[in-house]
Amino acid sequence: MLKQCEGSQAVAEAIGLCRPQVICAYPITPQTHIVEGLGSLVKSGKLANCEYINVESEFAAMSVAIGASAAGARAYTATASQGILYMAEAVYNAGGLGLPIVMTVGNRSIGAPINIWNDHTDSMALRDAGWIQLFAEDNQEAVDLHIQAFKLAEELSVPVMVCMDGFILTHAYDRVDIPTQEQVDAFLPPYEPRQVVDPDDPVTIGAMVGPEAFMEVRYLAHAKQLQALERIPELAVEFKQKFGRDSGGLIREYRADDAETIVVGLGSVNGTIKDVVDDMRKDGVKIGNVSIGSFRPFPTAALNKALGKAKRIITIEKSLSVGIGGNVSHNLRMALPDRNTTVYTVIAGLGGRPITRASLKKVFKSALDGALEPVSFLDLNLGVVERQLERERLARRTGPAAEAILRDLSAAPATAH
Repeated sequence: MLKQCEGSQAVAEAIGLCRPQVICAYPITPQTHIVEGLGSLVKSGKLANCEYINVESEFAAMSVAIGASAAGARAYTATASQGILYMAEAVYNAGGLGLPIVMTVGNRSIGAPINIWNDHTDSMALRDAGWIQLFAEDNQEAVDLHIQAFKLAEELSVPVMVCMDGFILTHAYDRVDIPTQEQVDAFLPPYEPRQVVDPDDPVTIGAMVGPEAFMEVRYLAHAKQLQALERIPELAVEFKQKFGRDSGGLIREYRADDAETIVVGLGSVNGTIKDVVDDMRKDGVKIGNVSIGSFRPFPTAALNKALGKAKRIITIEKSLSVGIGGNVSHNLRMALPDRNTTVYTVIAGLGGRPITRASLKKVFKSALDGALEPVSFLDLNLGVVERQLERERLARRTGPAAEAILRDLSAAPATAH
């Protein structure tokens, strides 16, 4: 059924159709509307046979989800930003235990300084925790990926994060096709756990493991990710057969077949990238886009094929790996072992800074001219950075950098680079 609704509401309805049995809820912007929507579904009785648990922290939310999943329940939670860091220990535990929990991450920056707007720093901080990480490009895909995520998680017994850009998607009103309960039931079978706490057949879940077995247990998480590389595209095909639309998969290609320049990104920024690609195609530029739908497992072989004979690759990254540059480009280079393709890393949108078509077009043209730095920062106000570095060179006590930069910005404009 087509509806004009907020992204969070659409996702809440989709999760409800997946019949979770335990929902662990703790509010943190920008995912709060999702768990609020699920709370309303449970309270109204539209989502039956589900225990909705208000917990005291994000760590508790994941801990309860672990207990619920180990007890044999289909478990769901959501978080963002500092919240996922607070639950980090439990996130690793869920991954190591192979519990098929599904979690929405409403992607948001991580402080300091405090910032509530969108980037991908939070998901990237937990990229090695053993969870599958799926990134939604728009709200329709966010709906569809959650339905696929439960099936994927439960088939492989591995937890799945569905990442959707905070505010840009969670709070945006779009026309979304919400499937029927019958459609979801036909796609997603009842949950049958691979491991479960049972008084009649007692086992230990989460036991101490020494050096003689720890590596093998950790490798099992890696093996599950390798299985997911095969299963994710298969599920996308099955989803299309049942629901009638393309959604999900490892990667999505746009005008990339003959592209000499390919722009790679995660999440909603790909919509803007496609607009710029269309503009530049009108001018005869052979440029295309590849959107990564699965960051973990990383689709090395699929990217190797999709990037084809591109002369240059530009990654637009909404996170910064401090001291080296981009997380996406660092992984992407593994897909190009035998080619001398030039890879540019463009850090963009940190803390919710707008990523405009004009700025992207300027960067793409700079790459075409060979003038783009290997690692660059979109619309960085280099002047205020240099002034702060100069202050720190001249004096020991310069105060908090964030406050000093804000004062500089209010006092006078600086040149953007």
